[in-house]
Amino acid sequence: MLDYDGTLAPFHREREKAILYPGIRDILEQIMASGNSRIVIISGRAIADLIPLLGLKNMPEIWGSHGWERRDQDGSYSILPASESHLKGLADAEFLIEKMDFGDYSEEKPRSLALHWRGKSEEEIAAIREFARVELNRIAAAYGLDLRYFDGGLELCVPGKNKGDVVRAIIEESPADSFFAYLGDDLTDEDAFEAITDYGLGVLVRPEKRPTKAKLHLLPPKELLDFLNKWNQVTSNGGYQD
Repeated sequence: MLDYDGTLAPFHREREKAILYPGIRDILEQIMASGNSRIVIISGRAIADLIPLLGLKNMPEIWGSHGWERRDQDGSYSILPASESHLKGLADAEFLIEKMDFGDYSEEKPRSLALHWRGKSEEEIAAIREFARVELNRIAAAYGLDLRYFDGGLELCVPGKNKGDVVRAIIEESPADSFFAYLGDDLTDEDAFEAITDYGLGVLVRPEKRPTKAKLHLLPPKELLDFLNKWNQVTSNGGYQD
């Protein structure tokens, strides 16, 4: 199970240019071709944004928008319903963001609305934070939405789903003797690290270490590639060995 931004791809100020680290596409293709692993991309991004960035010949299973969307490997797509009140809150927030000229910072998703400040000036970041403290907190309270912070921004979300929920769903769907790993970098990946604790390995992938529930820390891209290549070697040779 793999996060995208900051894990498989370095962050980029222009989100549509956040392409995979060199070598990642090839090793993912190899792992999927072996038929011995279930590869799942789990991201806060919308699925429609992820597919062109992955650029894989055969798309893996993808859960987007923190688990609200799901695209199975056969291409079938589903999205969980949200209440009219939650959707109205997101629409009101989007209107206000445009009105306050924060549109260049925003990212609209099926069940959330994000504001990004990575690469912005301290003055710009302070302005976004203040806008969130006053206006987005007000909207969140009025419509029952969550306001969550991540590395490089914040997100107004429909509550009830996170990456930990996705990990638990995948574990429940999988054979009892499966071994699992979740690789991620962000604060939003901590729910997944917690969910996987008793079933496999949580792996923090980022240039610098930070407090985390993950059990292993990898430096991208070299150690990430080493890990995926080792995973491929082990699973291709008949499965996990102690």
